[in-house]
Amino acid sequence: MKRSWTAADTNVLLQNLRSEPDNTFMTSATQEQLGSRLSFEDKLDRLAQVAVHSGLGLAPGQQLVMTATLDAVPLVRRITEHAYRAGATLVTTLLSDEESMPLRYRYGPDASFDCAPAWLYDGLAAAFRSGAARLAVAGNNPSLLSQEDPQKVSRANRATSKAYRPAMELITRHAINWTIVACATPPWAAAVFPGVPSNEAISRLWDAIFSASRADRPDPVAAWKEHDAKLHERAARLNAKRYSALHFRGPETDLRVGLADGHLWLGGGTTAANGRYCIPNMPTEEVFTTPHKDRVEGHVTSTKPLSYQGTMIDRISVHFRGGRIVEAHAAQGEEVLERMIETDEGARRLGEVSLVPHSSPIASSGLLFNNTLFDENAACHVALGQAYSNCLEGGNEASPEELAARGANESLIHVDWMVGSNHIDVDGITAAGHSEPVMRQGEWV
Repeated sequence: MKRSWTAADTNVLLQNLRSEPDNTFMTSATQEQLGSRLSFEDKLDRLAQVAVHSGLGLAPGQQLVMTATLDAVPLVRRITEHAYRAGATLVTTLLSDEESMPLRYRYGPDASFDCAPAWLYDGLAAAFRSGAARLAVAGNNPSLLSQEDPQKVSRANRATSKAYRPAMELITRHAINWTIVACATPPWAAAVFPGVPSNEAISRLWDAIFSASRADRPDPVAAWKEHDAKLHERAARLNAKRYSALHFRGPETDLRVGLADGHLWLGGGTTAANGRYCIPNMPTEEVFTTPHKDRVEGHVTSTKPLSYQGTMIDRISVHFRGGRIVEAHAAQGEEVLERMIETDEGARRLGEVSLVPHSSPIASSGLLFNNTLFDENAACHVALGQAYSNCLEGGNEASPEELAARGANESLIHVDWMVGSNHIDVDGITAAGHSEPVMRQGEWV
């Protein structure tokens, strides 16, 4: 018979953890016992602390701009509290009502789909330039617009991308500290746990979010610090190799991704230009860098569905030549895919390549989240569109022309999609053309 967990057990556990070099990898039984001692409100509060202190690295005297859906209000309020406790001078939250979005597509005039609130995005850019931090709470309905006209969805996305570009450039250049955290919502939970009663589905999704975000650990902030250090160590090993390309091989995949000149592998957190250390994605299990926009050859097939702006795209299959997609198909959402890569010239080229082991905690959960924040941390992935300048040596100080000359892609979009699995091998290609194993069957060599 299993005995109950006592306060004395917790004290012993915490003492042992302080003497261990890494409390991130407690046994699953220990984590389950400790997690069972925490109420939902406790874990929600810890997630808010992690968002402010580990994710944002919010500075005293700094403003915060936060975006979320109406379903996320309880988490938003916790984050707001901890932001003010950390010394924020002002927290401004922009809440969106997802349920009203389809109404635009059903009843709005045709001209509506070429419009975006430029005044709002100009305001965001102005806030970031003045030093505000950025926090997004993710939890959107992955199929919100799946029944709407793909042409209208594409036009609206293009208009939004153009209007948001000045603010997005500050984010992709890491001019500010920013992060993304997740919130369980009824439509998202229904997509992850189809057929499960709503309350149970939301509860199970919250448990998965708390686990992946380390909010159920004895000291979540310390756990993130240790995990962050491990990701930096992995990135350092890859930087020492100085590979000129990566070669992905597996079922329906034979893709060679050339890497940008002077590329840098990153993982975990980064120091923004304003001096604040932040971890942009929470959770994160990846190490990533910038491909060369003109040096991608071969074909690749996605290994997980992609939720893109409220529509689902599955079984993406594309062929690259000279860095550019010359043929693209999808078993579901092909028209949306085609319109996405027609956004601009850079939308057909890669802006990111990331390596994630198949044994990552998110992959090991066995869940398909239908949310890129999570699914990209369950598998190796690539991103079409805009490159991150901080993945190049001196990239944040380089001009757009200098970045392009070194192979960094430019686009209105940045869309990650998963290409890794336990059937995919990855080789590193040296400058001399030699091939070295990097991953085998989805795991680090």
